[in-house]
Order: sequence, then structure tokens, then C-alpha cells
Amino acid sequence: MTIDFKAEVEKRREDLLADLFSLLEINSERDDSLADAEHPFGPGPVKALHKFLEIAERDGYPTKNVDNYAGHFEYGDGDEVLGIFAHMDVVPAGSGWDTDPYTPTIKDGKLYARGSSDDKGPTVACYYGLKIIKELGLPISKKVRFVVGTDEESGWADMDYYFEHSGVKDPDFSFSPDAEFPIINGEKGNITEYLHFAGENSGSARLHRFTGGLRENMVPESATALVSGALPDLADKLAAFVAEYQVTFELAEEAGKSKVTIIGKSAHGASPQSGINGATYLARFLNQFDFAGPAKDYLAIAGDILFEDHKGEALGVAHADEKMGALSMNAGVFRFDETATDNTIALNFRYPKGTSPEAIQTVLKKLPVVDVTLSEQGHTPHYVPMEDPLVATLLDVYERQTGLRGHEQVIGGGTFGRLLKRGVAYGAMFPGYTDTMHQANEFADVEDLMRAAAIYAEAIYELVK
Repeated sequence: MTIDFKAEVEKRREDLLADLFSLLEINSERDDSLADAEHPFGPGPVKALHKFLEIAERDGYPTKNVDNYAGHFEYGDGDEVLGIFAHMDVVPAGSGWDTDPYTPTIKDGKLYARGSSDDKGPTVACYYGLKIIKELGLPISKKVRFVVGTDEESGWADMDYYFEHSGVKDPDFSFSPDAEFPIINGEKGNITEYLHFAGENSGSARLHRFTGGLRENMVPESATALVSGALPDLADKLAAFVAEYQVTFELAEEAGKSKVTIIGKSAHGASPQSGINGATYLARFLNQFDFAGPAKDYLAIAGDILFEDHKGEALGVAHADEKMGALSMNAGVFRFDETATDNTIALNFRYPKGTSPEAIQTVLKKLPVVDVTLSEQGHTPHYVPMEDPLVATLLDVYERQTGLRGHEQVIGGGTFGRLLKRGVAYGAMFPGYTDTMHQANEFADVEDLMRAAAIYAEAIYELVK
């Protein structure tokens, strides 16, 4: 039987986009200020989960909502289960958009919206891949369980809860449509380490407040400091600094103090070199003034050591593995208030085999800090060999559909592909694609989504036929 999966996708193009738009219109950022028993990560992620399950029910799938943490639907029968893991939550939209981030807009063949690339666009493309198999009545011998979570961008508490409370056995093998083609069969470990500081000031310049960053896995687009005291030629020095480093700034007065903002560029925390960390640039600028005490330590670490230190070399934690590559570090969230007893810088590390969170922590404790603590959630390095039938099958489908050579990849990003021992990430970005995940003006190429849907259809069929 020969099936033209691309033609089948084309027949469903308008329906696919309509379903995708209905999900992209939902602001599904995590909001802990509105979290409660019914909305564990705030109302947005729950609303998106309900919409996805509503689409599945419309198409005749039995669904299960696991207490608004995650949900799934199933198709087919068999002792073996293929898991597909995706997510409905998104990172904060931030600023700098040319369109409304929750009004999906197609311009020049690109679909702009928060979540278009990460991960609602790929999720819907994969959903339609399975929908094609169902509607064509293709014979399969395994069960497919399509799972969507609501906390992938934060702590993965959704999956912790799901696996404990879903009442179904774990899938035997899985993939996540939340990365790149041809495949991601290896992912570095992921841990956030927090540098802790006191809030005292000394010296002739005073740091009252320093804030930057929205999430640990995002490069801070901008940062703002409230300062006073001896700041000679502040405006002139600020203008010279931004001219040298090609960033922008804002300077204002607030209650007799100077409010300084440096604006850089956001990026995914797994690729910190792709962004311009507004917080470390701001700290580097402020370092020239006479701060002292914990405030000085805060600015010195942020502006001297962390500045463009994407591999942890200045920190002294750099490490590389022959297969998994080098450690990367994103300084993601900065919070300093002179009235606080605990001020922090959150460092998100993507680390290969051969080092550990504890080894990194030991080195960081040598800095002039009060303490270094680890995040409660973390992930160890993950790898599925090329010879595994899951990897081999997915690469074979990719090669047939694209005519391109398949190869393995190890990334610093963390996806639901690592939830199972035999789990990988598969698409939906193609080689040469512009990655706008976690950035302003996030987009997905519409034709690429259609190409991905055809690949997903054939891949799912090959895995479960």
C-alpha cells in the first residue's frame, strides 16, 4: 500500500490551521499568582489543555484529563504503547513583538504567535499525522497514547503528577514533537543553581534594586537597576557603553534615584550565545562605579564573570564530552533588593556526561556568595543509541520524505523526549530553519508545518503498523 501522506495533509490544511489558531489564541503562560487546586499552574495552561482535549473528543478519541496537570487520548489496541508527548504551556511573551503574540498572524508564509514553534504548532502537526492514520483506517498493531502537559517550560511538575496519577502503564517507547529534524536522540543534563547574596550596600554608590529575566530557560531580554549616590557622568558613560556594545538603554528618575535599563535580545536558555543578556550587560556597565559589599559582589559576578560566559569558562565549570558536546550556562533570572535578606542569580546549566550538579555547585561556592543551592527539578544526561529501532525508523522516514541524510543529534535543550528510557525528540524544525523559540516574534513556517505533519503521519504508521 502506497500512501501519499503529503497529499493527505494538504486535504486537511485549513482544518489543521483552524485548530492550531484556536490553541494559539490562548495565553497559556504559567501564572502562579492565579494557581489553585483547579488550576495548578494558573488558568491559561488549563484552558489550552481543555481545548486540545476538546479537539480530540470532536474527532472521536477517548480522552483523559489528569486533574488539569496533563491529559491524553488513545488510539488503537495492542500490548505495546507508543507515547507521543507534547505540551500546551508557553514561556511569557515578553516585549518586542511586531504583532500581538496571542493573535496568530500569517505574514509571508510565516505564522507568528507565542507557541507557534514551541510547541503548539508541532503538536497540531503531529496530531494531524495521527488523524490521517485514523481517518484512512490504516491497520495498526500497537496503541498510540498522545499526551499533552502544561508545565514543560517550567519544572515538569505536570509530568511528575501525570505519571503518578494517570492510572495507565508507561508507554514502551516515545517521541516528542518539540525540537528538530532529523532527530534528537541525546539531551544534556539540565539543572538550575542559585547564587545567594545578602542585601547590604557600602561604598559611595548604592544599588537599591536590580531585576532581570522572566524564566531560567530564557536569556533576559532586559534588566533594570535603581541606583543612587556617586554616579559621575552617568548619562554620558551610559551612552558610550551602549554605543560600544550595540545595545539600547533607558534612563529615568524614580523618587530621586536613577533608573537604568539595558535592552538586549532574548533567546532560548539552551542557546545563550544566540541572545544578548541584558542583565549581565547592565551589571558590566554599573561595575565602573564605587559599589561595595554584597551589592558590589552581585554586580561583579553578574558583569565580569557571567558576562558572555556561555560555556562556564570564567566560572571554572567548563566541561565537554566527545559525544554530547560542551556544557552551556544561561544566567536567566536576577533579583536584588537592598531590603531583602536573600538575593539571587539563577544559573541554568545544560551539562554533558562527565560532570554533575554537585560538582558544579562545589566550584560555585568558591565565589563571594552566601550560599549556592540547586533547583528541586533537574534532569540527567539522556541518550538513545542509533541502532535502537525507534531511532532507525524515524531517521528512515525522514530520509524518504525529505531526500536528506539523517543523523543523530545531541542538544542542550530539554524536551519530553527524555521522559522514557526509549524516548527521543523528533521535529518539527528542519535543518537551516531560523529558531525563534522563546524569542519575540516567534514564528513557524506554514509549509514546514505541513511537511512535518506528513512526516509524523508516516513515522507513526511505521512505528505501530
